[in-house]
Amino acid sequence: MYPRLFQFGHIAIPTYGVFAAIALVAALAIAAQTARRLAMDPNKIWNLSLTGIFTVLLGSRLLLILFHLRDFLAHPFWMLGVIGIRSRGIFSGGILLAICACLGYIFAARLPLQRTLDCLAPAAALGIAFNSLGELAAGSDYGTPTTAPWGVVYKHGLAALWSGTPLGVRVHPVQLYEALVAFALFAFLWFWLPRRKQDGELAGAFLFLYGACLYFLDFLRGDRAHSETFGGALTISQLLAIVFVLFGAAFWMRQSTAPATA
Repeated sequence: MYPRLFQFGHIAIPTYGVFAAIALVAALAIAAQTARRLAMDPNKIWNLSLTGIFTVLLGSRLLLILFHLRDFLAHPFWMLGVIGIRSRGIFSGGILLAICACLGYIFAARLPLQRTLDCLAPAAALGIAFNSLGELAAGSDYGTPTTAPWGVVYKHGLAALWSGTPLGVRVHPVQLYEALVAFALFAFLWFWLPRRKQDGELAGAFLFLYGACLYFLDFLRGDRAHSETFGGALTISQLLAIVFVLFGAAFWMRQSTAPATA
């Protein structure tokens, strides 16, 4: 694949970074547009989205340093400048921190919780889709070995250097699987947006469906051993997926007394 998109002298532009930027821009644009359709303040939704994004980026970096403190003390500038977070467990921890920060902003800004989450659901699905394509190109979060004809083989040394990807081995394009699911989920949520009958429907659907997808796809991750817990029965990502499914089901089971605003 193509972990490096451009090379300008000694400066390399990673493909994953470009796709991550596209994911952020697309998610912010969709969130602002959805806010208008749900009669919410686009500026507050924009600020909320930025709060979540920066908390994921900063929180993941802080957790990386915390769990690798000896490496940070020995090579602080390298740890701060590392291109990507290889561990999905650490990245999942960053997501949990972002969820806490976003909930704090929602309550501080007195935003309606369920409608706000409905506003963010399509944006999150689209952002995940583009981000997964970047992971596919870079070799990050690579899959398990496979003999399937649609498997991918990474040969670029930067994939191994930046993401720890095994070279010369045919692996499941699990990142592509996730991207296809996320694009389909975005299309479904966008179609459902004007047809929703109560607040929380979109958020519930996103959390339940993406959580189920995340749980099963994690069995195909080639680096799942790095984030296993409970004696290898589950990974941290799968624990997060279970939480998503439970909250998604709770949104669906909870009867809202307030009418939705489409």
